[in-house]
Amino acid sequence: MKQRRLGKDGPMVGEVGFGAMSFGGIFGATDMETSHRTLDRCLDLGVTHLDTALIYGPHVSEEVIGAYLKKNPSARNRLVIATKGAIRVEPRGIDNSAAFLRECLEGSLKRLGVDQVALYYIHRRDQSIPIEDVMGTLMQFQKEGKIGGIGFSEIAPPSLLRAAKVGQVRAVQNEYSLWTRLPELGLLQACKQVGAAFVAFSPLGRGVFFDGPIDPLAFSDFFRPNLPRFSKDNWPRNKPMIEAFKAYAKSRGWSAAALAIAWTLHRDDNIIPIPGTRTPEHLAENASSGDIHLSTEDMAAIEEILPAGWAHGHRYSDEQQKGVEQYC
Repeated sequence: MKQRRLGKDGPMVGEVGFGAMSFGGIFGATDMETSHRTLDRCLDLGVTHLDTALIYGPHVSEEVIGAYLKKNPSARNRLVIATKGAIRVEPRGIDNSAAFLRECLEGSLKRLGVDQVALYYIHRRDQSIPIEDVMGTLMQFQKEGKIGGIGFSEIAPPSLLRAAKVGQVRAVQNEYSLWTRLPELGLLQACKQVGAAFVAFSPLGRGVFFDGPIDPLAFSDFFRPNLPRFSKDNWPRNKPMIEAFKAYAKSRGWSAAALAIAWTLHRDDNIIPIPGTRTPEHLAENASSGDIHLSTEDMAAIEEILPAGWAHGHRYSDEQQKGVEQYC
């Protein structure tokens, strides 16, 4: 697999990463054995950037990865792991205080069984604490050798620019896909300006860019049914456009998933998509996106099928939106 740099001060990683949210059972039942087979396949395919978080499970995703590293010590030098803190599990809330972030980080390191993570994100911003102070906390963790680089998730461009005045931000992680293109309105540009990688989560649009049938009424998880784009009013409007994209992918000999991720890769060379899956079979399909070369004509055709802003409904419900910085 081709490589991309994880921020200007970061390591090289496979251009397609892996989002391990699914290891926590958020999108349906899974098990340790299947998750470990998926990680084996990551190494086979050159998918070396793993992204997890304290809240996935909670704790389960980190524990799964930690058990894998314990069983496969050689993987420690091949995998570049990122995790996230700043969200309280119970009661649910956002906390960027130095004491709580240290508690989060120490817990994550213990569950992962490592002394350092390559990248540590603030999962959601606590607006009561200046981002400059949060950067100070993270830079202290960096000085102690507990984290290699600093990241922020679901952040707005002005906040990123403020943080970057204090120290180097290695990566920003926000949702970005053919049905969520908000980062094009300033965040992608700000990342380039400060030398941060843009890590695109949900490049498959919460699973809609998948060749199989999609029926929101049959979702087995608790997360997606609450997304407005899957509501009884919005889904009938979104489905025909998604089907048109799938038909285009098929006409070109590609899976819809591989094409959707390839589109993300082609948007800029500092973008690293992190599609997630529960199985090694789907992982291989996702990783194949790096082999797709999209011509100017392909990009134009995709834009005609799914123009910016085409998706009906907000990407989050009001409850899910809490802690996400809005802009533009």
